Amino acid sequence: MASTVLTGGESVSHARGPRLDDRFPFAGKWLFAALLVGGLGYAGISILTDTQQVGEQIAGGVFLFLGLALVIALGFEFVNGFHDTANAVATVIYTNAMPAHLAVVWSGAWNFLGVMASSGAVAYSIVTLLPVDLVLNLGSAGGFAMIFALLLAAVLWNLATWYVGLPNSSSHALIGSILGVGLSYQLLSDGGGSGVDMAQVTKVLSALLISPLIGFAGAFVLLLVMKRLFRKPELYREPAADAPPPVGIRALLIGTCTAVSFAHGGNDGQKGMGLIMLILIGCAPTAYALNRTVPESATPAFVQAATSASAAYAAHGQPMTSVEAARAHVTAALRTKKVADTAVYGGLATLSDDVAERIGGYGSLGKVPAAAVPNLRNDMYLVLDTTKLVTADKGAQATFTDAQVKTLKAYNTELERGTRYIPLWVKITVALALGLGTMVGWRRIVVTVGERIGKTHLTYGMGASAELMAASTILLAERFGMPVSTTHILSSGVAGASVANGAGLQGRTVRNMALAWIMTLPVAMLLSGTLYWLLLNLTKALGY
Repeated sequence: MASTVLTGGESVSHARGPRLDDRFPFAGKWLFAALLVGGLGYAGISILTDTQQVGEQIAGGVFLFLGLALVIALGFEFVNGFHDTANAVATVIYTNAMPAHLAVVWSGAWNFLGVMASSGAVAYSIVTLLPVDLVLNLGSAGGFAMIFALLLAAVLWNLATWYVGLPNSSSHALIGSILGVGLSYQLLSDGGGSGVDMAQVTKVLSALLISPLIGFAGAFVLLLVMKRLFRKPELYREPAADAPPPVGIRALLIGTCTAVSFAHGGNDGQKGMGLIMLILIGCAPTAYALNRTVPESATPAFVQAATSASAAYAAHGQPMTSVEAARAHVTAALRTKKVADTAVYGGLATLSDDVAERIGGYGSLGKVPAAAVPNLRNDMYLVLDTTKLVTADKGAQATFTDAQVKTLKAYNTELERGTRYIPLWVKITVALALGLGTMVGWRRIVVTVGERIGKTHLTYGMGASAELMAASTILLAERFGMPVSTTHILSSGVAGASVANGAGLQGRTVRNMALAWIMTLPVAMLLSGTLYWLLLNLTKALGY
């Protein structure tokens, strides 16, 4: 038994740790490289194919920007893989349930499957945090500066915390980056910009704050229940050095690792998808701003839904004679989040009629001409997000009947189908980036979770209870489209299980983790806000 004395006099007892220095087989490295290069090549070929099919010509400079932005976005997911998913494999590694390299490959495979099975709801909950003006003008200098600033800031902070071995949250870093860009945009526009959606920010930050508390309390209670139901002492003792656990316990631990890895892929992978869709819409709007895969047979249902919604709005507000005036009213309402107004209802009625008429005239989204795509997509975005506010607003709910609210929600479903989608190749490339990222750089975080949270070695029961709570919490969050942090939930679960098992917590690690949690938002905001300002001035200096 090895004993370690920490700063401040804390004495921590650990059994000899697992082997973390085994090297991947030579053939495995070649396979890794082939998948990495193949994924990037597949993304490039898919973009060329998609743009050629719609006759879109991308200028050389824009194509280079697109390629660089995609590499950075996939780099964010790659870093996310070895930063966050190290938490999932720490328990099986430190309980000797799986050898380290087999564990990270196994986890990477299940991260890949989690991304592929995801719904896309989390992807667009991240996008809705961004300033309305920048989302409507993704192809502008401000839109390009926004994308690069928030991506670079999130990646830099993730790499910095990984380097010192702190289990920081990629979700937290990304949201901080979005806030920084939004505030910087608002300041640079002399207060005239829309800024970030603070209601959505509050909702997302609440999930990030509450989920670790759920992880701690849930793992604490679950381990106490396990001790009541399963009175096997070996579940709650330090594992024997280099000895695998009994078959049943081993299956349980591998199962919980699998669940956390799958859940992590399903939630965190979507953040990269949302960012990539922003890049694609800004650089190649004809191909990606609208979902051209929606069949022509779906057009009558869309037109009917739009017409019914327009009638519901017209019942409470006079439709406007000018589409431009309607667009201005709805845009202002979306910026201020004040939608309970008859003028806004009239504007929504006019825009809905106009959208229905245009799509009905073209025959399907796939037949919308290139010149008409950006304007149509922006109008659909305006109506979609404003209608969401209307159906959630208490004042509006008192105005509209239940049947009318149901009609508006049905219309939103059709609008989402046409604008909020994830192409299959985007899912595959993000899944590859996240899955491959899991297989490198994992040691620093694994050691922190396995050795530096509790004062005693991680036991079978502690690992199982922490991962069960983490998997269930992340899957539930994904179901409701909420971005949460695998790192925060699982690390908190390990801490809760350590306390329930009678072990104390290492004060230094807990303090450092809390400091990283507190510092992430302001540091990411400062980084992204500064980068946005620098990049915006650079694009202007270059004449874009």
